[in-house]
Amino acid sequence: MTPGRLIAAALLGSLACGPALGQNVIDGSAVDEIVTIAKGYGAATLESQGDGNPRIAGNIKGVPYYVFFMNCTDKTACEDVNFYAGFANIKPTMDALNAWNRDKRFGNAYLDADLDAAIEYDVNLEYGVTRENLDAAFGVWSVLLEQYTEYVGYKPAP
Repeated sequence: MTPGRLIAAALLGSLACGPALGQNVIDGSAVDEIVTIAKGYGAATLESQGDGNPRIAGNIKGVPYYVFFMNCTDKTACEDVNFYAGFANIKPTMDALNAWNRDKRFGNAYLDADLDAAIEYDVNLEYGVTRENLDAAFGVWSVLLEQYTEYVGYKPAP
C-alpha cells in the first residue's frame, strides 16, 4: 500500500469510530437544545437547582418529571443528566419495586425518603451523544413513565 493510500485508509477508519458525518453531537453544555428535545415529548421549562445547575421541569401525558443536570463544572458543562419522577402518597411494596427492577432493563425504581414511589434514569453525556441518541433516551423515559405510573397505580391529571 502506498503512503498516500495508507493515510487515506487511516483517515477513513478514524471517521468510522466517531459519530457519523452530519450528526449533531450534544453534550451537557447544550442545555437549550436538550430542553428543545424535551419539548418534543410534552411541556418542558428550564429551571435552576438549588446549587445553580440547570434542571428541566417537564410533563409527559400528565405525569410531571425533572431532568437534573449532574456533575457540572461552572453550572454549564455537565457530564450527565438524571431523569426523575416521584409520586407522593403512592407506596408500593418493596416486593413490587424489586420485581420492577428485576424485570425492567431501564429505570431504577425505589422508595424515596417519604417512602413514596420514585423512578430514575441516567444518561451519560460526558463526551457527547448524537441528537438522535438523546431523543431516543427521552423516548425511553416517556415509555418508562407510562409503564411505571400504571405499575404503581398513579393516575395522571387529565
